[in-house]
Amino acid sequence: MLRGVIRAVCTSPEKGTEKRNVHRAEVKQNWGLAGDAHAGEWHRQVSLLSWQKVQEFNLQGACVTDGAFGENLLIDGIDCARLPVGAHLRCNDVLLEITQIGKECHHGCAIRQRVGYCIMPHEGVFARVLEGGTVSEGDEIVVLE
Repeated sequence: MLRGVIRAVCTSPEKGTEKRNVHRAEVKQNWGLAGDAHAGEWHRQVSLLSWQKVQEFNLQGACVTDGAFGENLLIDGIDCARLPVGAHLRCNDVLLEITQIGKECHHGCAIRQRVGYCIMPHEGVFARVLEGGTVSEGDEIVVLE
């Protein structure tokens, strides 16, 4: 069973902006993170990104912070992009189902404008919320088999 740790919990009040680490959030069933502009009744309610991929990006001189790629959950110990669509992840009472791997980077992407490259199109993962609850930095997240 794959296990990881949540390194950051990020939201943004507007689309097209970098998210900021709020450290803890309520995750609403069939919606997403409370207060996040990307939450809603669709298949990309929560975005996940592997913490290791951000660290590798920073080693290239990017110096990005938590939430810079628009991710809601920054996860240490799980290579999110290698999870198959349909995989389930559990963190406390929250149950997520992976719905999409990667996405097209929009031209207004703040990271792409600043650094010239964005990892979200290849490394970003999206999920819908099957069961809600609360997630915080330091919480364990498990890929269910």
